[in-house]
Amino acid sequence: MKNKTFATWLTFLGGPLGLHRFYLKGFGDLLGWLLPIPTALGLYGIERVQQFGQDDQWSWLLIPLLGFTMAGCALMAIIYGLMTPEKWNARFNPLLEPDAEAGRTNWFTVIGIAASLMVGTAVLMAALAFSFQRYFEYQIDEARKISQ
Repeated sequence: MKNKTFATWLTFLGGPLGLHRFYLKGFGDLLGWLLPIPTALGLYGIERVQQFGQDDQWSWLLIPLLGFTMAGCALMAIIYGLMTPEKWNARFNPLLEPDAEAGRTNWFTVIGIAASLMVGTAVLMAALAFSFQRYFEYQIDEARKISQ
């Protein structure tokens, strides 16, 4: 029996590691095994910024991977949390009644949806802002080199 509230929180908190995919679909889920890769690359990008500074071009590419993965998992948490009990149970608990307790929404589910919305939006906007800022600063520096 797959609980919607638990899946919502697991997707929000452990989604970048693929934990929600293993919970809902089992250890044979390929996407669950692939999700830690962009997460690890994004963390490596953060490490590169700490080692080499903000002018490291690889970090401009790697850090947004972490942000986009976290934002995508927050979006999935919202989708799971907003599913109707009938749709949830039909998809993840096919042997249960359509209105079984596992698919029902409670206040803890709503709090998970709200937290996913706030954090997911903040992470997505931060990743976009960092990437675009570094890219445009690089373009300005290259234009200065050409003009001199």
